[in-house]
Amino acid sequence: MSRRSPKGRDINGIVLLDKDVGLSSNTALQEVKRLFFAKKAGHTGALDPLASGILPICLGQATKIAQFLLEDNKRYFVRGKLGQMSDTGDCEGSIIKTQPFEHLSDSEIAKAAISFKGNILQIPPMYSALKRNGQPLYKLARQSIEVKRESRPVTIHKIIYLGYENGMLSLEVTCSKGTYIRTLIEDIGKRLDCSAHVVELRRTGFAHIDTSQTFKFSDLKVLASDDYQALDEKIFASEAMLPNLEDVYLSEIQSVDIKFGREVQTDKQGLLKVKLFDDKKQFLGIGQRQENGIIAPKRLFV
Repeated sequence: MSRRSPKGRDINGIVLLDKDVGLSSNTALQEVKRLFFAKKAGHTGALDPLASGILPICLGQATKIAQFLLEDNKRYFVRGKLGQMSDTGDCEGSIIKTQPFEHLSDSEIAKAAISFKGNILQIPPMYSALKRNGQPLYKLARQSIEVKRESRPVTIHKIIYLGYENGMLSLEVTCSKGTYIRTLIEDIGKRLDCSAHVVELRRTGFAHIDTSQTFKFSDLKVLASDDYQALDEKIFASEAMLPNLEDVYLSEIQSVDIKFGREVQTDKQGLLKVKLFDDKKQFLGIGQRQENGIIAPKRLFV
């Protein structure tokens, strides 16, 4: 049974929220935190208010692995409107440029979109949470201040062209961390010389997770009760969200050493991050294995 305190419950794990359109990621986080009466919570992979879809909410100790979740690929459904550029890159902004697009054929649009598959460079949008001298870019943008941004490498693993109708382009995109879908749609518009902006965006995949494994806040709210049992059954174990990391099971002595911040020797070699389990197969956190097999603690649940 989870321990209670006036400040919240000590619960650990991840809630896979299907965020609704119109909510900021922080608002969604606070709603889930209150519903579960969690002492500590954080989200990973923020979504704009315009966007819906998978938003992992980390509870308790699970906030320590948020940075590792961010490394995973994401998948999106996106609709972009051709012929118009917005100052935010989406339909929440003001239209600042219009261009003809009616002459474009379906095949031309498909070819332009699919050409972005692979390793590309993107210039982050001004309306983003990236910081310049400690100030988020979107706050500068709201003051009509624009600063130079360096292009960054990202990878578009897959683009599925879903069609084009009445000026609307539809795509499914699988991409690496740090990819801005708004920028992708804008860049497709530039390549077609017609401008474009996002009108609908939904995150449909996050690492090995898809929307069939998520919960709407309204669904979770129905499960609320004084003992939290039904809600807690919807919490994913932190280690289940890291399927690509190798499992390493430690002895009792090694488990004690790791918990005290000491390195341990294993018989496997190779430089990589690993999931650590103690002698009772309880998840301890993330370790960093060196080429010589020595594992150092990186982010532990202790």
